[in-house]
Amino acid sequence: MTGSDEDPRVAGLRAAVSRLRRELAAHPAEFPDRAIAEDELAALAATTVHGVPEVPRLRRSLLLIAGAVGSMSALSDGLSDVRRAVDLFGEPPRGRG
Repeated sequence: MTGSDEDPRVAGLRAAVSRLRRELAAHPAEFPDRAIAEDELAALAATTVHGVPEVPRLRRSLLLIAGAVGSMSALSDGLSDVRRAVDLFGEPPRGRG
C-alpha cells in the first residue's frame, strides 16, 4: 500500500518508530539494553512495510523496547508515541478456552 491507500495506523506507527530510532541514535549514553531497543525498533519498522502488522508482535516489541529504554527519561516522549501508535491497533483476539 502506498499513498492514500495506506492504513493511517501503519503510517502513524512508522512515524513514531522512526522518531524513537532517531532519538535513540542521538542519545549519547550507552546502556546495557541499547542493542535490544535498536533491534526491536528495526523489527517494528520492517513490519510497517508490508501492510498491517500482527498485534501480538507489536505488543511484544513494545514491551521489549519499554524494558530497554523505559528508565531513559530523554526517550520517554518517543516511547509514549510508539505506545500510542501500537494501541491504535487494538487488542489481539482472545482464544476460546
